[in-house]
Amino acid sequence: MLHNAITRARRVRRDDAGFTLIELLIVIVILGVLAAIVVFSVSGITDTGDTAACEAEVQTVATAEEAHYADRGSYGSLSDLATNGFLRDADTEYVASASAGDGSLTMVAGAPCAAG
Repeated sequence: MLHNAITRARRVRRDDAGFTLIELLIVIVILGVLAAIVVFSVSGITDTGDTAACEAEVQTVATAEEAHYADRGSYGSLSDLATNGFLRDADTEYVASASAGDGSLTMVAGAPCAAG
């Protein structure tokens, strides 16, 4: 009786072959395709974030320029805006400079948005 149980267990284990190499390769290919889709989707999200950050910075500097003009009667450069308390810091990522003459903004090369 014990001998019959052991023989049956060995036969069941022998019949259980597991996954074939083809099945494993198909799963790996499917996972690769899904990973590629996720990578391209995430890169689009960061591009949108950079554009929004650029637009927010332009709006902040433009508002600071208008506040400086209302308070002092003239536009100021980025360092003037920071010195007089209209900007927290003159070190901006997307706006290269602000004109003290007419208040126009110059963007850094490759900025994801435009001034104004």
